[in-house]
Amino acid sequence: MNITHTKLQPFPLSPPLNHRALLFSSKSLSLPRKLKHAHVKNSPSFASTLYRKHTLLSYGCSGISISRIRSSISGVEDEKQQKPVLVKRAYPFDEIEPKWQRYWEENRTFRTPDDVDASKPKYYVLDMFPYPSGAGLHVGHPLGYTATDILARFKRMQGYNVLHPMGWDAFGLPAEQYAIETGTHPKLTTLRNINRFTSQLKSLGFSYDWDREISTIEPEYYKWTQWIFLQLLKRGLAYQAEVPVNWCPALGTVLANEEVVDGVSERGGHPVIRKPMRQWMLKITAYADRLLEDLDELDWPESIKEMQRNWIGRSEGAEVEFCVLDSDGRETDMKITVYTTRPDTIFGATYLVVAPEYTLLSSIVSIKQRESVEEYQEIASRKSDLERTELQKEKTGVFSGCYAKNPTSGEPIPIWVADYVLASYGTGAIMAVPAHDARDHDFASKFDIPIKWVVTPNNGNCIETVKAYSGEGIIINSSNMNVGLDINGLSSKEAAYKIIEWAENNGKGKKKVNYKLRDWLFSRQRYWGEPIPVIFLEDSDESIPVLETELPLTLPELDDFTPSGTGEPPLSKAVFWVKTIDPSSGKPATRETNTMPQWAGSCWYYLRFMDPKNPNEIVDKAKEKYWSPVDVYVGGAEHAVLHLLYSRFWHKVLYDIGVVSTKEPFKCVINQGIILGEVQYTVYKDTDGNYISADSSDELGEYLPEIIPEERVVKSGEFFVLKENPNIQLTARSHKMSKSRGNVVNPDDVVSEFGADSLRLYEMFMGPFRDSKTWNTSGIEGVHRFLGRTWRLIVGSPLHHGVFRDGTLVTDEEPTTEQLRALHKCITKVTEEIEGTRFNTGISAMMEFINAAYKWDKLPKAIIEAFVLLLSPYAPHMAEELWSRLGHPDSISYEAFPKADPVYLKESTIVLPVQINGKTRGTIEVEKGCSEEDAFTLASQDEKLSKYLDGKPIKKRIFVPGKILNVILDRQSAKAGSIQ
Repeated sequence: MNITHTKLQPFPLSPPLNHRALLFSSKSLSLPRKLKHAHVKNSPSFASTLYRKHTLLSYGCSGISISRIRSSISGVEDEKQQKPVLVKRAYPFDEIEPKWQRYWEENRTFRTPDDVDASKPKYYVLDMFPYPSGAGLHVGHPLGYTATDILARFKRMQGYNVLHPMGWDAFGLPAEQYAIETGTHPKLTTLRNINRFTSQLKSLGFSYDWDREISTIEPEYYKWTQWIFLQLLKRGLAYQAEVPVNWCPALGTVLANEEVVDGVSERGGHPVIRKPMRQWMLKITAYADRLLEDLDELDWPESIKEMQRNWIGRSEGAEVEFCVLDSDGRETDMKITVYTTRPDTIFGATYLVVAPEYTLLSSIVSIKQRESVEEYQEIASRKSDLERTELQKEKTGVFSGCYAKNPTSGEPIPIWVADYVLASYGTGAIMAVPAHDARDHDFASKFDIPIKWVVTPNNGNCIETVKAYSGEGIIINSSNMNVGLDINGLSSKEAAYKIIEWAENNGKGKKKVNYKLRDWLFSRQRYWGEPIPVIFLEDSDESIPVLETELPLTLPELDDFTPSGTGEPPLSKAVFWVKTIDPSSGKPATRETNTMPQWAGSCWYYLRFMDPKNPNEIVDKAKEKYWSPVDVYVGGAEHAVLHLLYSRFWHKVLYDIGVVSTKEPFKCVINQGIILGEVQYTVYKDTDGNYISADSSDELGEYLPEIIPEERVVKSGEFFVLKENPNIQLTARSHKMSKSRGNVVNPDDVVSEFGADSLRLYEMFMGPFRDSKTWNTSGIEGVHRFLGRTWRLIVGSPLHHGVFRDGTLVTDEEPTTEQLRALHKCITKVTEEIEGTRFNTGISAMMEFINAAYKWDKLPKAIIEAFVLLLSPYAPHMAEELWSRLGHPDSISYEAFPKADPVYLKESTIVLPVQINGKTRGTIEVEKGCSEEDAFTLASQDEKLSKYLDGKPIKKRIFVPGKILNVILDRQSAKAGSIQ
């Protein structure tokens, strides 16, 4: 890859700011909290006092007592004659960071050329597509972005072609809801939000290739989303069906499951019912086995793979038919087919349960029970699938008034209607075995239905009849010679096999593989989404795909985005757009007015980043073959199932039609932890206003909670208590950042006070990347001090007027062995930790290096240059500035990352115990192979050992190389008490 970098031009320093603008925040100086709000903060004399404290800390004089600082502050008002002194920051990040961000943008430093040198290795590192909300970023968002940026910068420096793009998942419900509330077109708010996100990301120095920026709302992009839909349609993987949806009559719209809470709309609290509507579906179930099997080859967290396995939910069992009986107990032609994973327990099926939406229910229910069943159906229609299947909820149901025949036992069993069975899973009906299924046991116990035990544990233990036994074992009570079936004494597996064989031979059922996975409901009754490229002939309602040459089918402009109130999508209002002509037949037709879901555009964006400007195909084959698959994909665990599953499904379809060359889109997935808001301390009061200790009552919900500031809190053992009353224990908890809780921290504020490099380092230093962490603004001061120490080590301390000198303090001297060992130890650790995404320990290694470097008399250029290269992925702004000051005209971004030399990693020193008259008095560090004389000299110079040796007559020395030095003193001296 040939990249030309423009020679760096000097940037003028910013004009001097007033003393208030240049003050450190009181928080960053760890001042007493009560002082942070004192009026004296803004006085010029206070500024000079802070400058003195900062100067002392800059020179390493951190031993000054805080009491002296407080004393000097208390007397600042008396310093009438003192002139204001400008206070510079720990290092001039406010000048450095904008300077290098301009340089990167003007020189397109991180642009990945369209045609790369394919002989070089590639590295495609990707963040999960962000949705640009109006709230902008909070400090939790840059966690993953910083990690991917470190990896991208690291791999560039290792000689890889790196693809590190950014774009926007910009269609969707939030923008449409805002448009409805404000009357603002969603495109305007979306573009405004994108601009906000972009500026925030650029302010953090992320090395994205902004030339490849894409957005799902661009017609040039969603043209290819529509094209993929047409390919699905051609292959029978897209179809229409009547399916139950969440319909809100008051809002006049369909709601997603997450928008329904306790049977009412999240917005407005209006009743929601389940209503069948015509919807587009995608046949993801056709790929269920491949989606399951190919998980084994992926470098993903095992927890994420297990979540996908459970969502797909493959199970092996049997479909069995139960004949419905008439009112006289005779068999009818109607049959209820059930799916069961435990055919071995069929003799224990004492009732059937059908879903309230079961298609044959109206034909089955008795006249006497019809009213009760219809009333129950109405209640069930207001519940979401999640509410209905929750294990802990109380079971509800109603008797249908009808019976079916157990095909194995021959006994009549009642048919019940219950909402814990879903019409969308299996056949919409189950055989209930209350002795061996917990849900069925709860239901049978509540409605007094017989419970028949047919499995006993292998270990011979007695069955507890108060609860279900769901394990396998030995079959009992399972014989009926009238139908030629006896499975008593068989194991569960043997019995299951025999039941399936019997069912197939007698026309009663068959072996069946089933999945929890349902086909993907692809329609949305929204305006702000991709138009579905299908038209319907008016005379026949036949669906006709839009010609590929007519793509993109663009979204029409609308002034009214509100729901129609009839169930028709908002697009139905665009009459001029809806009415069209079928180009093939010339017949009048109407366009599809449903739109695609937000998931659609985010299913395949990783492919478009490889070739974002291609007008002729979704991605160039050669580019796709080079860049695929994504090497590292980083994002939140909340996308573990749906987004990743849908993306894998579309990718496999594209693989089958020859668009992509790999079976899977993402080689490695990493889920970063969540950054929680700062700890909130809560104290409780009773109705009289008295404090209640959190450990004194199990019912804190009865008392009034009050969040109190940290200065009123003190740690007592393992708990937090009220400072003014230590008997009152508090609750301390961190919550996920949200506007409603008021615990959102804006990264812009952190960057303004500490700089982007400090924010980047702190997010990586908080703890392991994959773990959740609690934000603590005061904690950023530690990494900020580290960067300040690094700057002052290399550049020097500020001059008397607060401005740092040009250049550096490095010398051209040859490094010492000690310096080389410290450097190469740091290189090894930083390299290993970046590759293992253990970023916090990589930062620790660099901190150790800086601590060691402060003890050196000279700073060899070769050593410092290598360290700046190590720092570059983490703190790119500072690294660029230091690299420039070290005399390099080009960006550091493509310089070679240092490699450790094994020669300097070998330990050449050992710790040698030193004894005086046989008693160990200390240790010394010596070179391997050290002579006796050298060891004794070092011992004599050691501060702790010298007091035993100075002026003392020595009788002899016993030296075992590498083991011990024992100095035997003259006995006479010993008697004189010189070594007592």
